Amino acid sequence: MAARTYSGKKPENMKKTVGYFLSYMGRHKRMLFVVAVLVSASALCNLLGTYMIRPVVNGLADGNVGTLLRGVLLAAGIFAIGALSAWGYSQTMVKASQKILFDIRRDLFSHIQTLPLKFFDSNGHGDIMSLFTNDIDTISDALNNSFAMVIQSFIQMVGTLTILYVLNWRLSIIVTVCYGIMLWYIKFSGSRSKAYYAKQQGSLGALNSYIEEMISGQKVVKVFNHEDASFREFCEKNEALRQAGTGAQGYAATMVPVVVSISYINCAIVAVLGGLLALQGKADLGSLASYLVFVRQAALPINQFTQQSNFLLAALAGAERVFKVMDLDPEVDEGKVELVRAKKKDGRLEQILANERESRREKFLANGKAGKVEAVQEAEKNKENFSWAWKKPDGELVPLKGDVRFEHVDFGYDPDRMILKDISLYAKPGQKIAFVGSTGAGKTTITNLINRFYEVQGGSVIYDGIDVREISKESLRHSLGIVLQDTHLFTGTVADNIRFGKLDATMAEVVKAAKIANADSFIRRLPQGYDTMVTSDGAHLSQGQRQLLAIARAAVADPPVLILDEATSSVDTRTEALIEKGMDQLMEGRTVFVIAHRLSTVRNSNAIMVLERGKIVERGDHEELLEQKGKYYQLYHGMFELS
Repeated sequence: MAARTYSGKKPENMKKTVGYFLSYMGRHKRMLFVVAVLVSASALCNLLGTYMIRPVVNGLADGNVGTLLRGVLLAAGIFAIGALSAWGYSQTMVKASQKILFDIRRDLFSHIQTLPLKFFDSNGHGDIMSLFTNDIDTISDALNNSFAMVIQSFIQMVGTLTILYVLNWRLSIIVTVCYGIMLWYIKFSGSRSKAYYAKQQGSLGALNSYIEEMISGQKVVKVFNHEDASFREFCEKNEALRQAGTGAQGYAATMVPVVVSISYINCAIVAVLGGLLALQGKADLGSLASYLVFVRQAALPINQFTQQSNFLLAALAGAERVFKVMDLDPEVDEGKVELVRAKKKDGRLEQILANERESRREKFLANGKAGKVEAVQEAEKNKENFSWAWKKPDGELVPLKGDVRFEHVDFGYDPDRMILKDISLYAKPGQKIAFVGSTGAGKTTITNLINRFYEVQGGSVIYDGIDVREISKESLRHSLGIVLQDTHLFTGTVADNIRFGKLDATMAEVVKAAKIANADSFIRRLPQGYDTMVTSDGAHLSQGQRQLLAIARAAVADPPVLILDEATSSVDTRTEALIEKGMDQLMEGRTVFVIAHRLSTVRNSNAIMVLERGKIVERGDHEELLEQKGKYYQLYHGMFELS
């Protein structure tokens, strides 16, 4: 998948990015206010401590021991307060920055989960991961290193200039001119490096995406001897990152040396002129000593600012990428109709409330074998008749049967290129409908419209007499069981992965679902059975075993409508036969949509839809389609010829 890249242009809306960033900082304004106060105290103490050189030197020159001692003690006290303030603001800033980063990560993850599938189809996984790692890390660096330092630098810069003018306004004019030159160069260099920092973050995301893709597909790379080609492409992306990084650091790296050089020239000029004034009796020794120290320190806050500018520029580039994603429109859901889990009580349907589900979940997921035994016993004792229903506006529950109809549906991922054209079909409750056809004919796209992964451009999809666009996406997807061709297992136990289809499922329900999918026997042969940990997307399991767990996950959800997208594509024919026996039990009383390349898996379907270029070219059951001797006939006999 193509990763987003940046052209190196100036960030599109810097004010908006800064506004977003400030809004997150505003959530913790009390802590940041404490940081600002302590930073100000530390900076002022540093200024006052340096100013104390004047009375100390004058006392030493006059031979006044009392004045000298008082000055030294007062300076020590001031520096001690400054040190305590510095320790206080550094500790407070760490806590504040981590809270801000926590909020950003949480909101980013929450928002990404609301984005439509189109976002994930058009952005590389590595690039998305880069938002949570590289980009947020740059924000972290800026918060930890720059926020307090910028305040401190500003106070020291203003305070130093003020004291310099108080000590000697004539010499201070030279310092002011040098300050102006320093600030001009910082602005000049910063404006050029800022664009490169944005390009650097984009190139880093593209490189991460490519690495993630190559590492996850390393077996394919080796099978096809693609190592050299992948290495060349890696080098190209790595070179793009190097160039962007060199451009960003090249300008930024000149800031400190230039500022330091100007400060040395400034200090030399002021030292010569100040010495001449002292010889003429126009400046006392203490004032001159204090003044020269302040002049030497005058460049310090600017040096600090230039050093932090790298963090700030990288942080703004990273923040812009993060906030751009957070600014994307979430998946639109205008559905109002709710589909709910219900149970029969006194002959009537009654909705299972959320708090009741959570109470059951806590019992079913109790730690230890005793808790699991108790959960199984409770499930056997309370054999409630659960089912699905849709809720009318007046609160009445109507049983959900699973009647699905397509009425003249048109759809295209790109509105200018329709993939499905005038699709009309129906699946009555309990029927099994199969889709066959060549790759790209639109089979999977049809099922994506049932669960509203995408919205139709024309026509409508009707679910139990309700347009799916009127059903809330969350409840609609809860009522659909889906087994995808590409399985994905999560870190956790085998039981947890099956329970993913129904979080409050009892252990008895998990085992039952595994038996339906014919996964129970191989699960019990695992080291810890159902408690065996699954890691790395089930790397220690075969592809067929992972597919069986995915089928069990759909079975435990007990949905009225089941979608099987190449559900048996990764298992051998013997395992496939076992699965189909279990599937007969799973599909009983449910509406089932099956997508399969193996035509043997669709022979017992109530109706088979043959698709070609987004249109249904043939429909009927297995025998009817063979009699027609059309496309299905060719596919069916072609399969046996190939086998």
